Amino acid sequence: MAETVKGPASYFPSIEKKYGRPIAEWQKLIRSSPLTGHMQLVAWLKSEHGLGHGHANALVAHTLAEAKGR
Repeated sequence: MAETVKGPASYFPSIEKKYGRPIAEWQKLIRSSPLTGHMQLVAWLKSEHGLGHGHANALVAHTLAEAKGR
Protein backbone atom coordinates (compact mmCIF):
# COMPACT_ATOMS: atom_id res chain seq x y z
CA MET A 1 0.00 0.00 0.00
CA ALA A 2 1.32 3.47 -0.90
CA GLU A 3 2.48 5.66 1.95
CA THR A 4 0.68 9.00 2.35
CA VAL A 5 2.97 11.99 1.85
CA LYS A 6 2.87 14.37 4.80
CA GLY A 7 4.34 17.77 5.62
CA PRO A 8 5.53 20.28 3.04
CA ALA A 9 5.92 17.64 0.32
CA SER A 10 2.16 17.06 0.39
CA TYR A 11 1.82 20.38 -1.45
CA PHE A 12 4.12 19.37 -4.31
CA PRO A 13 1.56 17.89 -6.73
CA SER A 14 -0.62 21.00 -6.54
CA ILE A 15 2.42 23.30 -6.88
CA GLU A 16 3.53 21.54 -10.05
CA LYS A 17 0.01 21.58 -11.46
CA LYS A 18 -0.70 25.24 -10.64
CA TYR A 19 2.65 26.79 -11.62
CA GLY A 20 3.77 24.38 -14.35
CA ARG A 21 7.30 23.82 -13.04
CA PRO A 22 8.75 20.68 -11.47
CA ILE A 23 9.67 20.84 -7.78
CA ALA A 24 13.35 20.33 -8.62
CA GLU A 25 13.29 23.56 -10.61
CA TRP A 26 11.75 25.51 -7.71
CA GLN A 27 14.34 24.04 -5.35
CA LYS A 28 17.16 25.03 -7.71
CA LEU A 29 15.82 28.61 -7.70
CA ILE A 30 15.67 28.65 -3.91
CA ARG A 31 19.20 27.25 -3.55
CA SER A 32 20.60 29.76 -6.04
CA SER A 33 19.00 32.76 -4.34
CA PRO A 34 21.30 35.03 -2.35
CA LEU A 35 18.60 35.11 0.35
CA THR A 36 18.97 32.68 3.23
CA GLY A 37 16.17 33.38 5.70
CA HIS A 38 13.01 31.30 5.53
CA MET A 39 10.60 34.24 5.42
CA GLN A 40 12.86 36.20 3.04
CA LEU A 41 12.71 33.30 0.60
CA VAL A 42 8.95 32.93 1.01
CA ALA A 43 8.42 36.65 0.34
CA TRP A 44 10.70 36.44 -2.71
CA LEU A 45 8.84 33.49 -4.21
CA LYS A 46 5.55 35.31 -3.66
CA SER A 47 6.64 38.65 -5.11
CA GLU A 48 8.94 37.54 -7.91
CA HIS A 49 7.33 34.26 -8.96
CA GLY A 50 3.67 34.70 -8.00
CA LEU A 51 3.39 31.78 -5.60
CA GLY A 52 0.79 31.73 -2.86
CA HIS A 53 2.01 31.85 0.72
CA GLY A 54 1.31 28.18 1.53
CA HIS A 55 3.03 26.91 -1.61
CA ALA A 56 6.05 29.18 -1.13
CA ASN A 57 6.32 28.20 2.53
CA ALA A 58 6.16 24.48 1.72
CA LEU A 59 8.88 24.75 -0.93
CA VAL A 60 11.20 26.77 1.31
CA ALA A 61 10.63 24.58 4.38
CA HIS A 62 11.32 21.38 2.46
CA THR A 63 14.35 22.77 0.62
CA LEU A 64 15.97 24.22 3.75
CA ALA A 65 15.30 21.00 5.70
CA GLU A 66 17.00 18.99 2.94
CA ALA A 67 20.02 21.31 3.10
CA LYS A 68 20.25 20.62 6.84
CA GLY A 69 20.00 16.88 6.27
CA ARG A 70 16.56 16.42 7.81
